[in-house]
Amino acid sequence: MSGKGSPELDIDGTGMRVVIVAGSWHEEISNGLIAGATRTLEASGASYELIRVPGSFELPVVAKAALELGADAVVALGVIIRGGTPHFEYVSSAATDGLTRVALDTGKPVGFGVLTLDDEQQGLDRAGLPGSKEDKGREAAEAAIATVRALRGLTV
Repeated sequence: MSGKGSPELDIDGTGMRVVIVAGSWHEEISNGLIAGATRTLEASGASYELIRVPGSFELPVVAKAALELGADAVVALGVIIRGGTPHFEYVSSAATDGLTRVALDTGKPVGFGVLTLDDEQQGLDRAGLPGSKEDKGREAAEAAIATVRALRGLTV
């Protein structure tokens, strides 16, 4: 796990409308991710709203609806912890593939903050909580804002 090599992004979100779509599983970790994303969006000047969904599997459909209703970007946050069955692979794949498809189908950014973990401690280390090594909620929000700016800057 390393934040080394992360880019410096332009996170001026003035005038942007962003929706945070967050799963409800693993509350302490997901609340940390949400806190990191909201701090970043507030600091950027973007307006935002939070929509909670049951789990990571539900992220793509709500993300798509938010973008189709006029959001400039979505920050998708979820926590999937490996268990003893193939369920982890199915949910991880569905969430990742679904969110990618949403971004491509709508032409709008989806900041990807879905943690796929072997254990709870890995999530606590990435959730932006006191003592965490990383803040993946912040990173996902920064990526969403920077991608909106990149798309708006295209002159092709």
